[in-house]
Amino acid sequence: MSNIAATAAPSSETAAALPTRLAKGFVDRLVIIVPYLWLLFFFLVPFVIVFKISLSQTAISMPPYTPVLDFTDGVSGFLAGLRELNFDNYTWLTQDALYFNAYVTSLIIAGISTILTLIVGYPIAYGMARAPATVRPILLMLVILPFWTSFLIRVYAWIGILKPEGLLNQMLLSLHLISQPLVILNTYTAIFIGIVYSYLPFMVLPLYSSLEKMDYSLIEAAQDLGCPPTGAFWKITFPLSLPGVIAGCLLVFIPAVGEFVIPDLLGGSQTLMIGKTLWNEFFANRDWPVSSAVAVILLLVLTVPIMFFQQAQARAQEQGK
Repeated sequence: MSNIAATAAPSSETAAALPTRLAKGFVDRLVIIVPYLWLLFFFLVPFVIVFKISLSQTAISMPPYTPVLDFTDGVSGFLAGLRELNFDNYTWLTQDALYFNAYVTSLIIAGISTILTLIVGYPIAYGMARAPATVRPILLMLVILPFWTSFLIRVYAWIGILKPEGLLNQMLLSLHLISQPLVILNTYTAIFIGIVYSYLPFMVLPLYSSLEKMDYSLIEAAQDLGCPPTGAFWKITFPLSLPGVIAGCLLVFIPAVGEFVIPDLLGGSQTLMIGKTLWNEFFANRDWPVSSAVAVILLLVLTVPIMFFQQAQARAQEQGK
């Protein structure tokens, strides 16, 4: 009798634990599903809509394009729309040098700005990581503090600093370092300053995260073995911080390519960047199909290389194992 009771007890405990395991399994699946749902509704669906508009033709109507792939006429109408699809808007982009020059200029400006942001941000992140633990939260708050102010207001503030009669020129003139005001506003220099200032926290925070986790006893060991500080930095510190460098560069480069506010306010009317070109096509020319094609190509230009880079990085990690 006692054996029967002992046998029945584990089964009852298993039955009682079954709802808990089911609930845990549901929560685990939900945690995995939520990011995919987020990407589906806020990335894939908008991309499909924009791609659909890019295949349409401009029309004097509201919205200003002819609908394509529409289910209004049923499945037969949708299939008929498939046969009428064309890529004339993408062909048009290859025939007009304006768009090609805008893409190239945007990539160059974003690349230079990313390098400058890395040069400025790395010493800041390194200093924060080597600071006493009690001071680090304050330094982090100082880095994040500009986000408490509107991005547009911060860019407008740079107009007051960089204009010929602005604060920078007034200070340099009062110190007799220059004899006449410098022309900085409405130049590419102003764009670089604006992008570096605006996106600096996106570079500093990933770098700080990588540098803070680093084992600094490795540097001490290298110095004990006769390695100079510069050599220890390039052989130990910088390689170990590469994940933060890559993450920071991507966080700066990707939004900088499509930046519109900074080139428009600090670069002037002559600045040719794809974000400004895209805005003009949408709101000035009201050519939604062409502007949608510009947006699709921009997204592919940014996304495809990142996907290949991630695959190469994954293969390198597998080979390292």
